[in-house]
Amino acid sequence: MKIRNPRTGEHDYEIAPLSPEQLVEVATAMRLAQPAWASRDVAERCAILLKLSDAISLHAETIAAALTADTGRAKISHIEVDGTVGLIRRWATGTNAIIASATVQNRPSAIPGISTSTRLIPYPLVGVISPWNFPMTLALIDAIPALMAGCAVIVKPSEVTPRFIRPLVAALTEVPEIPLMIIEGDGATGAALVPVVDYVAFTGSVATGRKVGAAAAEAFITASLELGGKDPMIILASADPAKAAAIALRGSVINNGQACQSIERVYVAREIAEPFLVMLAEMAAAVRLNYPDINSGDIGPFIFEKQAAIVQDQIDDALAKGARLLAGGKVENLGGGLYLRPTVLADVTSEMAVMSQETFGPVIPVTIFDSIDQAVTLANNGIYGLSGAVIAGTAEEAETISAKLNVGAVSINDGALTSMVWDAEKSSFGQSGLGPSRMGDSGLLRFFRKKVLIRQSGQARPLTAYSEDAL
Repeated sequence: MKIRNPRTGEHDYEIAPLSPEQLVEVATAMRLAQPAWASRDVAERCAILLKLSDAISLHAETIAAALTADTGRAKISHIEVDGTVGLIRRWATGTNAIIASATVQNRPSAIPGISTSTRLIPYPLVGVISPWNFPMTLALIDAIPALMAGCAVIVKPSEVTPRFIRPLVAALTEVPEIPLMIIEGDGATGAALVPVVDYVAFTGSVATGRKVGAAAAEAFITASLELGGKDPMIILASADPAKAAAIALRGSVINNGQACQSIERVYVAREIAEPFLVMLAEMAAAVRLNYPDINSGDIGPFIFEKQAAIVQDQIDDALAKGARLLAGGKVENLGGGLYLRPTVLADVTSEMAVMSQETFGPVIPVTIFDSIDQAVTLANNGIYGLSGAVIAGTAEEAETISAKLNVGAVSINDGALTSMVWDAEKSSFGQSGLGPSRMGDSGLLRFFRKKVLIRQSGQARPLTAYSEDAL
C-alpha cells in the first residue's frame, strides 16, 4: 500500500497491512504474554514502562524525522515525541496511587455483618485505533495507561501517517517485556482488530466511530470512542478584542486546524465585532506557511489530501451563500503539498456547512450576536459537544456563560486548552464520543473491570429465614 507525502504529493512510502489471519496470530501472542505482565506489581510495570520512555528519548530524532515526513510539520512532531515521554512518566508517577484509591478493602455494607472488597481486573487485550492528525500522541494516549493497568495492547495507527511506526517499534524492541504491538494497516485492518480484542479505544471521525461502536456491540466488548468536534468560542462584549483575536487565531489554526479541539466557530458580541474582525484578519494574513523551508513558518500542509478538498468545499459553500472573505480562502498547491492560509469568514450563518460540519482546517467563521442567550443557543446548535471556549473581561463572567454550554470542557479566557491539560476528567457530549474519559484518573481506571468480594462475618442466613412460616 503506497503512502502519500504531504509536502511533495508523491507516494514515496509503502506499508503491508496485516491480513485477518496475521492479526489473529498477533492477538494470540499478546494474550499469551498478558498474564505475566498483569502479575507484576504496579511499581514494576511502571519501572519497565519508564525504560520505554528512555528508549523513546534515545530514538527521539529518528522518530521525530519520521513523524515530520508523515505530517509535513517539524516542530509539533518533536513536541509529540517529547510529550509521549512525558505521558509515560506522568502515568508512571501517578498509577500506583490511583489504583490504590480505587481498591477497596472490607467496606461495611448496608447489611450488618457483611463487608465488600473491590479488586481491579485488567482487560486482557486492548485494541487502539488511532488517527492521522497527531499520529504518535493519539497512538499511545490510550495504550500507555492500558499497559499500566496490566493489559496487553495492539495499536493500529492510521495508514495516512504510518512512517513513525517502524522507528517507534525499534525503541520498543529494547524493552521486550512490554506486551505492546504496533501494527501497520488500513481501515480493513482496524475493522478486523475489533473482534479479536476485549476493549477497543478509537479516536477519529463520527462516521467511522459509529462503525467501530457497532462492531464492538456485535463483538460484545467495551468501547471508548473519542470523536469529532465543532468547538464554539463565545467572545463577550467585555473582552479585549485584540487578545480575543489572538486566542481565536491560535485555537483555530494550530496544527493547520487539524485537531478535534480546534476552535471551529466564533461568536462575537456586536459591541466589539468590528475591531475584533479587523485584528483577526490582520493576524491571519500575517501567519506564515512552512514552505518552502519546513523549519520556518507557522503552519504546514494538509496531512490528508481529501481533507483539503472538504475544507475548500466548505469555504466555497459559505461564500456562495453570502459569507464575506476577510483572509485566505483558497487551497494552494505548493511543491505538491496542499496549503491553506488562515481563512477568516464573516457574516456566516448556521445554514452554511462551515458552521455545522467538522472542518479540520485553518478556517475561522465568525458570527455576530446581539444577546448572550442568542450566543449560547447558536453555540449549542449541532450534533457535537466536545469542548468550547468563552472569553470575557473577567474569568468569573466567562465561567457563568461556560456553565450553559453543552460540551465536555470549556476553556475560559483561552482556547483549546484540552490539548494541554490532561489531568481533569471530561465527558464528550452529543456525538463527540462515548465511554469514559481518557483524561484524569478515568484514563487509567477504564481499563479495569471491577470484581467485588462479599464477605460474611456473621452467620449466613438459613433457608428457614425465607420460609412461609417465618411470616
